[in-house]
Amino acid sequence: MKSYRKELWFHVTGRRAFINITPQVEECLRESGIREGLLLCNAMHITASVFINDDESGLHHDYDAWLERLAPHAPISQYRHNRTGEDNGDAHLKRQIMGREVVVAVTEGRLDFGTWERIFYGEFDGNRRKRVLVKIIGE
Repeated sequence: MKSYRKELWFHVTGRRAFINITPQVEECLRESGIREGLLLCNAMHITASVFINDDESGLHHDYDAWLERLAPHAPISQYRHNRTGEDNGDAHLKRQIMGREVVVAVTEGRLDFGTWERIFYGEFDGNRRKRVLVKIIGE
């Protein structure tokens, strides 16, 4: 069994963003040479997320609006976490909702996706470099 590991780095300007990282993850799969196995992709920061969904701008807007209603950024005083001097209590909650990682089957050297599925990096506390781990195991 082979194993492959790579870190992808992102620097989102602004507070929040959804980035389709499917092309970078597919490149990792090509580099790995693995044809059958499993791919794990996870955010290595507690205020960012990796998730699978449709690459449709209306949906991304809806996600952003929905998350902001569930865990609004302001007022920052509403979060006990922010009493430490932070201002990202909302980002921790948004990450919890959207999830830490995805696992995708690899079949015949390709991500074994449903029709519209794509992998996204969700940023909820941007303006600094953060990383995503891609780990692939298989043959």
